Amino acid sequence: MSNVQKERIYDLEERTAKFGEDIIEFVQKVPKNIVTIPLIDQLIRPGTSVGSNYCEADCAETKKNFEHKIGICKKESRETKHWLRMAAKAVLEMAIEARSK
Repeated sequence: MSNVQKERIYDLEERTAKFGEDIIEFVQKVPKNIVTIPLIDQLIRPGTSVGSNYCEADCAETKKNFEHKIGICKKESRETKHWLRMAAKAVLEMAIEARSK
């Protein structure tokens, strides 16, 4: 594997942006009802913020600031996982797709 290929695989800025895009595409497919509307709102916020927080971490001026921002990315990722689980329960026909994110 060349260095260029390795860089593409580990390009966290690109991967976190793609994750946010995937979350947007997923929530656009979720049927809107009294249960799912709050779930969509809760899911879209952390799911799309992982990438922006990673960008901030990547430009951190100190190691401590980098660690703080990466910690936020981790928390937002875990929160997204939680809301995807709730969406899978609320919309059973989308459970497999929700769990694949």
